[in-house]
Amino acid sequence: MAAKSKKTTKKKTIRTVTKGRVYIQATFNNTIVSFTDEVGNVLNWSSAGNVGFKGARKSTPYAATTAAEKAGKVVTETFGLRSVDVFVKGPGPGRDAAIRGLKSTNLEITSISDNTPIAHNGVRGKKRRRG
Repeated sequence: MAAKSKKTTKKKTIRTVTKGRVYIQATFNNTIVSFTDEVGNVLNWSSAGNVGFKGARKSTPYAATTAAEKAGKVVTETFGLRSVDVFVKGPGPGRDAAIRGLKSTNLEITSISDNTPIAHNGVRGKKRRRG
C-alpha cells in the first residue's frame, strides 16, 4: 500500500494595515462600500444587499449606513485600520449616509474625494418623435 501523504496547509497571516482607502459606489439601486489598503488590495467589502436589504429598501440611506458600519467594523477588528481616505462615486442616495456610517466606526477620515464620472456631451441623442 502507498503511504498517505499529509496535506500541508499554509496558515494565513493577518497583516496590520493602519492606513487605507474606502471606495463608496452609490447607484440608484444599491450602495457598495469597499475597504482597501494603500496599494489597492481589497481588505473587505459590503453592500446594502449583502447586509440583508432587498428590493426598494436597498437604495435607502439607512441601508448604506448599515453596509458601511458592517464593513468598517470588520476591518478595524481584523486589520487594525485607523485612518482612511474616502472616494465616493455615483449619484445614489447612499453617498452621504455611507460616510456618516464610517464616522460611527471611529475611523479617522483624512480626505473625501468625489469621483463621479461626468459626461462631456457623449453620444448623439435620439431623433425627435413624430406624431
